[in-house]
Amino acid sequence: MKKLFATELTESKKSRWIRRAFNFWPCIWCTGSKVTFISGNWQELHVSLSLNWRTRNRVGTVFGGSIYSSVDPYFMLLLMEILGKDFVVWDKAASMKFIRPITDEVKCKFYISDELIEEIKNTIAERNEFTFELPLKYEDDAGNVYAVFTKSVYVASKSFYKDKIAQRNKQ
Repeated sequence: MKKLFATELTESKKSRWIRRAFNFWPCIWCTGSKVTFISGNWQELHVSLSLNWRTRNRVGTVFGGSIYSSVDPYFMLLLMEILGKDFVVWDKAASMKFIRPITDEVKCKFYISDELIEEIKNTIAERNEFTFELPLKYEDDAGNVYAVFTKSVYVASKSFYKDKIAQRNKQ
């Protein structure tokens, strides 16, 4: 375990096992990135990405597809663990802006605050579904930013979502 960002959170046996499994999962491994930390409460995850034979593009920097795909699934997966089986979680959209070429190691921190979890649960209790945006960035140890992202995530109560899909299928 290598914490890329200062945190008081620690890994659990389950989150440590999942971190190791992620790094061997072809969808993650092929991006050239590495999950280095997942907190035991699933609210924080660290990813590193560096220039290597899997990520190098024609001009000698990290391929844009590797940059995006290396951050793609994590907010959805973390929220699925945090919220549990009574909720449906989907990635809805994403935007990405390249700031500077990546030629060395960069890092990204995924963080889901207690306040956001409470907001999600309260909104679902009121409206049954909620779509919200989460920011991300790849940066180096000096704080230089290389890429910024906005992930749009959809969460709904499982019963509401099943009814919604049933209604859609009737049309």
